[in-house]
Amino acid sequence: MLSLWLTAAAQNAPIHFQDLHLSRYLFAFNTPLGEFQLRWYSLAYLAGIMLAYWQVSKMIKAPGSPLAQRHADDLFFYCTLGVILGGRLGYATFYTGGNTGIPSLWSHPADLLKLWEGGMSFHGGLMGVLIAIAWVCWRNDLNFLRVCDYIAVPVPIGMFFGRLANFINGELWGRVAGPDVPWAMVFPGAGDLPRHPSQLYEALLEGLLLAIVMLLLFWKTRARWRPGLLVGTFTLGIALARFCVEFFREPDEQLKSFAEQTGLSMGQWLTLPLMAVGLFFVIRALRNPPLGSVAPPSGKAAG
Repeated sequence: MLSLWLTAAAQNAPIHFQDLHLSRYLFAFNTPLGEFQLRWYSLAYLAGIMLAYWQVSKMIKAPGSPLAQRHADDLFFYCTLGVILGGRLGYATFYTGGNTGIPSLWSHPADLLKLWEGGMSFHGGLMGVLIAIAWVCWRNDLNFLRVCDYIAVPVPIGMFFGRLANFINGELWGRVAGPDVPWAMVFPGAGDLPRHPSQLYEALLEGLLLAIVMLLLFWKTRARWRPGLLVGTFTLGIALARFCVEFFREPDEQLKSFAEQTGLSMGQWLTLPLMAVGLFFVIRALRNPPLGSVAPPSGKAAG
């Protein structure tokens, strides 16, 4: 890929996505019910969930954990459901229907089950995860805010894989780029003009960069002793990254007129309350005294 970009820059010509020869799936085979494809998008979700589970299992062994391994097991079962169901319902609510007033997926509920057709909302997935965390915390009498701190740390890893999968699929491309953007690409179905590869911008900002920040905060500072600091940093960081990248991302076709009328895309409007929430928790965590540094008794969860 790097060689293609260097060649295109030397020839002052845009890169064509087809020249990357990327496949949407790892492998495919025929079954009595039709062709089965193991898609990179599905693998991205699986890799994100598995790595998050591994990271949280490692984190709870450090002093000050608000949960035990059995709680982590429950959390990742319910959070997986929350990501899928919340993401799909959020997409149906905010990103379909255009200006008709009735989201198209809600008017055809059966289409909500067609996950293979794509369509997931980060904000909907976030709500689904919060509901899942609240349920597990209520059942086990855990501190909701401190559990959110731990769950927030590995989430950017999953975002990184998801955005790379978007790029491999050649979807969610960016706006038309100027001649001073040598890495601009011509995406299938997006016309003949080169566009920003905004999927990669998101992968780097809300994925890789935020993952590094969150891991450093947890392992190299005492952030986990300040309830709300980690989840506040994540919320503020993801909102700022999404707000900035949306200036380069092409609005969904059905929401272009909405973006033109309001001056901001739907994604940007949805990040504004996230910024406020994240900033609130960061300030609150820094103003309150940190928890004591004495580790809880072995095998027990701290409240």
